[in-house]
Amino acid sequence: MSENIIQFNQEIIHNELRDLVRNSVEETLNALLDQEADVLINADKYERSEDRNGHRSGHYKRNFHTTAGEVTLKVPKLKGIPFETAIIERYRRRECSVEEALIEMYLAGVSVRRVEDITEALWGTKVSPGTISNLNKKAYGNIEKWRSRPLKGSYPYVYVDGIYLKRSWGGEIQNVAILIAIGVNEDGSREIIGAAEGMKEDHDSWRDFFVWLKNRGLKGVQLIIGDKNLGMLESIPEVFPAARYQRCTVHFYRNIFSVTPRNKMKTVSMLLKAIHAQECRSSALEKANQVAEKLREMKLGAAATKLENGIEETLTYMSFPTQHWTRIRTNNLIERLNREIKRRTKAIGAFPDGQSALMLVCARLRHVASTDWGIKRYMNMDHLKEMAIQEQDSIVG
Repeated sequence: MSENIIQFNQEIIHNELRDLVRNSVEETLNALLDQEADVLINADKYERSEDRNGHRSGHYKRNFHTTAGEVTLKVPKLKGIPFETAIIERYRRRECSVEEALIEMYLAGVSVRRVEDITEALWGTKVSPGTISNLNKKAYGNIEKWRSRPLKGSYPYVYVDGIYLKRSWGGEIQNVAILIAIGVNEDGSREIIGAAEGMKEDHDSWRDFFVWLKNRGLKGVQLIIGDKNLGMLESIPEVFPAARYQRCTVHFYRNIFSVTPRNKMKTVSMLLKAIHAQECRSSALEKANQVAEKLREMKLGAAATKLENGIEETLTYMSFPTQHWTRIRTNNLIERLNREIKRRTKAIGAFPDGQSALMLVCARLRHVASTDWGIKRYMNMDHLKEMAIQEQDSIVG
């Protein structure tokens, strides 16, 4: 009977599976590299063709580290045309979450020994302290390259906001502001176009941030959406004189709620939403006057004053296509990202410096940008183009 008993060796099975995955990754990457070479040459192996752009000249080997282990790549050598592969960079982008995890563990104060144990559990290989340090430096370099990349094309809509994190400064814990900008490009896709340390959201910080974006190629800005910040408001016409400003309606409501008793907030909320439910700017302003009168009847004079003083800057979106209104009248797009960043940084507490805070924020932003978030079309920009054509025709006519 004992001869019929089957025994399983978990370590052998684990190693066999790991080798199987690694070999599969290696074969797939090498097949993609050969296919990419065929496309560049414009001919298959040994094919005689007058349209070919070059010739193959064998391969050279290159080690490449993946989460499945180290694989050997056979990179094609070409004559008459340089071989520039995009396959490896695409694969690296898929593994950017690994870099982010290492950065988060490091910045969260996790010991090097603990990081070694975690990497061994995840990838079956213990990462040395020197490797961890090098990976962090490499990750920082990749993140900085992404953060400072040139901006191409136009971004009609730009959302901006600042998020405050804790940092150590001279033995004290102080706030540091990270300024963030998200752009919607001409294709209607969302793109994180900027993140920089601002110390505090004053005029100089916002102006430097906008100038930095402009120097990197930000252009075609028609509308900037954000919360009301005097430093930001003063900087917009200085750097982007053609851009208009839309105050986030949600933040505007919160500002009015700050002088509204709790038992009246529901009624006031319904009144405010009725303003932004109007079909045009003139109707919205007329409705705002009616709401202000109603608020005074409810003995809410301070709320009425705030409404009258700020309503016009919340209606800028009505000058743009109606199909975009729900997207551009609030700063919800960037607020959701801010909540994700705060969730990620909450466990860290205070950062050792502003640069560490910026790098972790950028790591999270870059990871989000690499998902469907940055691929799916956020809005149809044809509506904006059609409006521009109609306005031009009315001027000519």
